[in-house]
Amino acid sequence: MTDDEQLEQVAELFKALGAVSRLRILTALSAKEGSVGTLVATTGLSQPLVSQHLRLLRSMNLVTVSRSGREAVYALTDEHVAHVIEDAIAHTVEASPTPSHSH
Repeated sequence: MTDDEQLEQVAELFKALGAVSRLRILTALSAKEGSVGTLVATTGLSQPLVSQHLRLLRSMNLVTVSRSGREAVYALTDEHVAHVIEDAIAHTVEASPTPSHSH
């Protein structure tokens, strides 16, 4: 059985995933690691917003940062995050009602 502390951490993960902007960033990073500038171009979000979300995602250990010269390069911490998002997308696609074709 999962203890309450683990469930609290899972709830925090889902809170972090509960913003479309953060999901855009994580989805972009699941395809390819990138800098803030790359993420701004890929997601269409403003630079301050991308930076703010990256700080939160780093604090939750969902993304890592490495330095390449003066540039900070962000990547997913592991593939579990990408799988959670992919599974959620698959679920919403499967769960969405299909239009009925009755005559």
